Amino acid sequence: MSSVCFYFQVHQPRRLKVGHNINTRDCKTPEELERAIFDDKKNREVLKKVSEKCYYPANQTMLEQIDLYKGQKKKFKISYSLPGLFIESMERFDKNVLETFVQLARTGCVEFLNETYYHSLSAFWGRNTERSEFTEQAKLNHEKIKEILGVEPKVFRNTELLYNDRIAETVEKMGYIGMLAEGIEWILDGWRSPEHIYRPPNSNLAILLRHYSLSDDMSYRFSARWFEHWPVTAEKYSSWVAACQGETINLFMDYETFGEHQWQDTGIFHFLRQLPYEILKWDHVEFLTPSETIRKYPVRGTISVNEFSTISWADMERDTSAWLGNNMQRLVFSELERVGRVVRQTKDPHLLDIWRSLQTSDHLYYCCTKYWADGDVHKYFSPYDTPQQSFEGLIKALAQLEVIARNMLSESSQSAQEEKITEKEKHTKRYGEAPRV
Repeated sequence: MSSVCFYFQVHQPRRLKVGHNINTRDCKTPEELERAIFDDKKNREVLKKVSEKCYYPANQTMLEQIDLYKGQKKKFKISYSLPGLFIESMERFDKNVLETFVQLARTGCVEFLNETYYHSLSAFWGRNTERSEFTEQAKLNHEKIKEILGVEPKVFRNTELLYNDRIAETVEKMGYIGMLAEGIEWILDGWRSPEHIYRPPNSNLAILLRHYSLSDDMSYRFSARWFEHWPVTAEKYSSWVAACQGETINLFMDYETFGEHQWQDTGIFHFLRQLPYEILKWDHVEFLTPSETIRKYPVRGTISVNEFSTISWADMERDTSAWLGNNMQRLVFSELERVGRVVRQTKDPHLLDIWRSLQTSDHLYYCCTKYWADGDVHKYFSPYDTPQQSFEGLIKALAQLEVIARNMLSESSQSAQEEKITEKEKHTKRYGEAPRV
């Protein structure tokens, strides 16, 4: 028996205004800074557009297919991860689309995975398994998923499928039974394929590896007329899945594949409606969620990825270069960590939320300066004309964030000093001056 593990990443960043439109000079409070740097008009417009093109029709299609097979022995099952920042956007701008995800959660055929609340690269901060910012964001997201969707995630999906052994250690320490990663060739030597479950060294954490070839056939090559197998039909695709020799075929992709990246007129929704039937008609193939997959199949081997060879699902390299590949990106990431130390001292929840919103990986992605095919992909996703515009906005935002944080700390210190003086005066008035020795 083989299983299809269908997973979708649902995400929209909180976009910043273009660098030259950000004026932070007069910002003295978190509220003023928030209004100055975040382009919530754009964020509302994008969510409305993507909801109409993707979230509403895709969720409706998924609900219909789940309902169609709910009485069958083999059911249609899928999984998602939603960062808390995206859930907040739905709560602010479109509660109806959030309700469709709630409906999916209630079907019993959908599993929700956990990730960082702000879709951040915080897993790179900290030593060994002590990654406080990463674990705090994971906990925040876990609680948000439980509150809104009524489920508790058991499997973890790190931002952009960023994975190494140290991150896996932290994830296992948080209590998760499994984690997703990219099935890149260099971690699979000899007989290995992404169609089996693995574990890190000295660990019991199950690792599900993305079958990137089959995943990209749907998410990237579906409407590509240059693709040798175009047109990609549900019948043809199911035959590729059925021919796989392993236990689990892990199809991981952005949810926006449906209707946003692959437009409706490509036939993507017709394909999606037909796919469960075409896959389930094969006697030896079924659909399982990630946690069901982990419980059903044995671990077939160990994979090891050291910290200096971190893998992801982005670009041709499938490494960290999409976010940390040039000097602008590395400077911003370093400043995020440095300024964060100041912000955390204030213990101000609003300021902390702004800082964490700036951590979202998309902001660093927009600063990428790659060329050729990867560069075209970065340009497609970026709301800016140039990477430098994104960089300018981030630096301005971080600089003023630090100013406000330091002013808060200074005011707090001054208040504490004044309070100490006042207490001393009260003591003197009541008991008199202490005798001199």
